[in-house]
Amino acid sequence: MRALLALEDGVYFEGYSFTGEGETGGEVIFNTGMTGYQEILTDPSYKHQLVCMTYTHMGNYGINFEDIESDRVQVAGFIVKECCKEPSNWRSKMSLPEYLKKYNVMGIEGIDTRALTRHIRLQGAMRGYISTEILDPKKLTKKAQEIEPMEGLNLVDRVSTNKVYKWEGGPKKVDLINGKYKWETDKLKLVVFDFGVKYNILRLLEKQGFEVLVVPSTYTASKIRDLGPDAIFLSNGPGDPAAVGYAIEEISKIISDYPIGGICLGHQILGLVLGGKTYKLKFGHHGVNHPVRRLDAKYVEITSQNHGFCVDLSGIDYLKQTHINLNDKTLEGFVHRKLPIMAVQYHPEAAPGPHDSRYFFKDFAEMVRRVC
Repeated sequence: MRALLALEDGVYFEGYSFTGEGETGGEVIFNTGMTGYQEILTDPSYKHQLVCMTYTHMGNYGINFEDIESDRVQVAGFIVKECCKEPSNWRSKMSLPEYLKKYNVMGIEGIDTRALTRHIRLQGAMRGYISTEILDPKKLTKKAQEIEPMEGLNLVDRVSTNKVYKWEGGPKKVDLINGKYKWETDKLKLVVFDFGVKYNILRLLEKQGFEVLVVPSTYTASKIRDLGPDAIFLSNGPGDPAAVGYAIEEISKIISDYPIGGICLGHQILGLVLGGKTYKLKFGHHGVNHPVRRLDAKYVEITSQNHGFCVDLSGIDYLKQTHINLNDKTLEGFVHRKLPIMAVQYHPEAAPGPHDSRYFFKDFAEMVRRVC
């Protein structure tokens, strides 16, 4: 079925829908991963985004029910050069088109993804619209221009849990009594703010010996204290970190009270709480092959990344930069010089991606144990 993708600047691409009729819009970005499309599709950090995969063939190994990073497909749309409709893998339970259709998410193929990627790289990420119904480029460009811009957009509210739950090999329902929780083990007690948390972050925190309790992004400082945790963790998530003002305000009230760690959006929110600024990158970092230099060890990690904003800590002496991106020298990690606070911009849980950075979870657990 013929489909059209139009960008807000008037550039358009012709292709074919492999998920049937429909239309969708969002910010168009590209991901350089050759594999891992299932984890990408279910990563809440991709909310409101049309993801273009730079590798030519997607869907070869199908979809399974183990390698998911949330309970649904999160992307606004999926753009590929060619979609494999008949996967071959012993773990596969359904095809990529079937999976996208299940969650009413559009997929488009047959467009020149190299040309699209190059255009975004030169001009920057921009809003786009896909449709099988409107095939007039000018009309579709106007639809793209009407989409909410990413700057100033709070997307956390669209992906965060609305109930507290425990992670125990998966999400488990819990009951709070007057806002308090009866911790069930003698493990370290960890509360995770869900800004769009990926399952693999929770898996790896549990593996490090934490009893993990996940709370909504709107949880207040007083409610956190009622839970009585040993430490706090701020998860990844979508959108503009500066737009999540309520979380910044509440976390600032407990910033000195607990050991705190953060990944991606959590890293950005910690940066804002501690006096830094955030700004939008031209086309963001999205992929599984981004080189990051770990400054203390003086070696390079190949990392998984997915973010469109970055933190600027210029002039803040009490924060120490620990990691930098070797492609553009942007900040990739920091620690507080006095308080037990550490955060990274990239994704050490690597789902998908290399495992060079898994040590982050061990380092965080050791930091918490030293304090507790």
